[in-house]
Amino acid sequence: MKKTLTFLLGLAAYFAVFTSAHAQLLIQDDSTYNTAAEMLLANELFESGEPFAEALGYDLDELDPMVPDAPDSMSYTMGIESYEYSRYLLNTLTGRSAMGLHMMWSPVIMANAAMQPDTFDGMFTGGVQNGYKEDDMLMMMIGIFSMNANQPPPANAWPQFADFAFGNNNLPQPVEADFASNFGSTRWDRTKMNKTLNLAAMGQSMWKQYWWSQDMLSAFHDGDDNGIEADGTNSPDFEDSPFFDPDNNIYYGGNNLDGYIGQVLTAVAINKAKFIISSLAYDGTSLGGVDPATYDPSAGIKYFPTAIAVTESPVISGLPPQASDLTVVDATSQLFDQISFLLATLGYRNMMNPNDNSDAAHLAYHEAFDGYPFPADMATTGVPGPFNLMMGASKVTFLNMMVMHFDSDAGTFVDEASLDGSGAPVKGDVITAENAGYMLVVLRDFLREFAGTPLYDMANNGLVAQANFILNNFADANGGFYNSYTVGSGADASAKTLAANAALIRGLYAAYEATGNTDYLDAANNGYNFLINNFYVPGEHVFHTTMNDNTAVYTPWNLAILAGALREAKLVGEQSGPDQIYTRVFKTVYDQMILSEAQPTGEEGSDSDGDGVPYIVGGTKPFVFAASGVYQIPPVSTRFVEAAKWNIRAYPNPVSEELYIDLTLDRAAEVQITLYELSGKSLLSTEKTLSAGKQTLGFSLGELPAGDYVARISVGGEPVGIRKISVMH
Repeated sequence: MKKTLTFLLGLAAYFAVFTSAHAQLLIQDDSTYNTAAEMLLANELFESGEPFAEALGYDLDELDPMVPDAPDSMSYTMGIESYEYSRYLLNTLTGRSAMGLHMMWSPVIMANAAMQPDTFDGMFTGGVQNGYKEDDMLMMMIGIFSMNANQPPPANAWPQFADFAFGNNNLPQPVEADFASNFGSTRWDRTKMNKTLNLAAMGQSMWKQYWWSQDMLSAFHDGDDNGIEADGTNSPDFEDSPFFDPDNNIYYGGNNLDGYIGQVLTAVAINKAKFIISSLAYDGTSLGGVDPATYDPSAGIKYFPTAIAVTESPVISGLPPQASDLTVVDATSQLFDQISFLLATLGYRNMMNPNDNSDAAHLAYHEAFDGYPFPADMATTGVPGPFNLMMGASKVTFLNMMVMHFDSDAGTFVDEASLDGSGAPVKGDVITAENAGYMLVVLRDFLREFAGTPLYDMANNGLVAQANFILNNFADANGGFYNSYTVGSGADASAKTLAANAALIRGLYAAYEATGNTDYLDAANNGYNFLINNFYVPGEHVFHTTMNDNTAVYTPWNLAILAGALREAKLVGEQSGPDQIYTRVFKTVYDQMILSEAQPTGEEGSDSDGDGVPYIVGGTKPFVFAASGVYQIPPVSTRFVEAAKWNIRAYPNPVSEELYIDLTLDRAAEVQITLYELSGKSLLSTEKTLSAGKQTLGFSLGELPAGDYVARISVGGEPVGIRKISVMH
């Protein structure tokens, strides 16, 4: 029997790589700030930063921000740019922007201030009494953190414990040269903010606060700013005491700045979680608190609605305004809100766990949560501490997700829910791919933290049901994943999006990690290959954001999810090439979407590092990503040129039994040819290390059934040609 291989579109030039100048990403919206999306991006960039680079075996000590792309592009992109961009994003929101409620009016500060005598007023604010003790309490806390870390605090910071949902990030003044130590010139215009509290915004920023605080407080340092690894015997504290010893030359945090920032972020997160469960729980009628120790949703649901408007009132000159009214303006429970908050509380629960002695990092955390600078757990003191707060907030959020968002009959979570007049849950019928994917991520984390508890089986059943629902209902017979599914109706048949496919890949890898079920791993790997074969444009180093649409619109949302999918495809799926693709796309897209940068990413002024990102000083754009950017992907006929760098030729055409690939290499490299089903399932593959010069690699087609397939040619792990082919008998 004879096979004939016919190239669809009939252009062998498709295998050649792009040789002319790349198109440029054009910023579409550089003013609109979406807190939840920007912070999701910050979280995924963090995980795709130093942790990703270290997992790949890079020595981060070799990196210097002032020497771009050395020792190589991948290590620099991950260990410097991705990592530091994530720091920029959090620092901008929680210390500079004023996009939220000031820490002076946070629950713990106000409660502690109320316990102080009248003489406390003015004690930490220059001796001038103003009728308020909260500002003194805040300054005392900041002074303690500064002493513990041997680091002076910045001037004009705006630490906030509750973040607003939206704002305009255009600065009303140019950034001054002392911006690193004086935050005043980086303040946003508070009159242009949407002063609405949203759980996804607060949860994603708190998840980012967790990532940084667990990183920053995972070691100690000495008076010369040299790092010290915790070993269970060394401590910043007095012997047999939780209190800081200023004379033993050991400080909290891996260095001065990390120790200070890590403490501040942890304090902010504790107050945020306390505020949410004590003030933002809703019973369908009014806002109030929920007691995690006694909470049972069957006795009356108290959940966290998606939008609460804030009315601020001035206090006195020189003090930040205080929230005087909170009004529910959208009472629905949104699944991504709950996912975001739960990711954060689970992270902090792990960090604060007094029983975890698994590594040096947790030995260091114990010194921070032993009673000073943060309270110890209830088992030690008899009073609930931060660990119990995070445990309880996780429990409440998880139970509400199961009761309000899990459709047990359909076997899936749904995006939206509310309460009827009697207080019973009313579930929606739509589940989006993004929520389905990240639901698997948060359930994986929940299983890790709640192993051995009565909630474990409930969470495991929910994870398995959701993963199976994805396999059975989101997977398209022609490959890839639908954007959403409506229970009782079916899948959304609109053009597939990058965010939807990347989110389900991200989630299925998490499901595999949680269960060991290789069906989830196979589906994730197939999804990854479908993503690369149908969305990635090798010659441009970009992704389509909607399948077959050459106008790619990038946002913090889809860039965040893409970063997560590529990282997990490499680390969990063990795929070849995601790290290289991430690096290439980062240069083409991510680098062009951030609005300013500074020394941590190699910028000394103007655009000294030549990456197209302006220096923050003198400008009016902060360290955030644009809300949207457009990249016009050239059509195939102009995107690839015959006889370009690789000089690739596939022949004969038509072909019987075996395809031959000619290509010219400028260096010795591993060349791989892989044939896929349209679904992304790998069928046949051959690879060989070839020397420089013109080479030929044969590829046997075996006994493939007639039909359409995708061939991918990679050099050194990166795709250089992707082609749909047709096998005919």
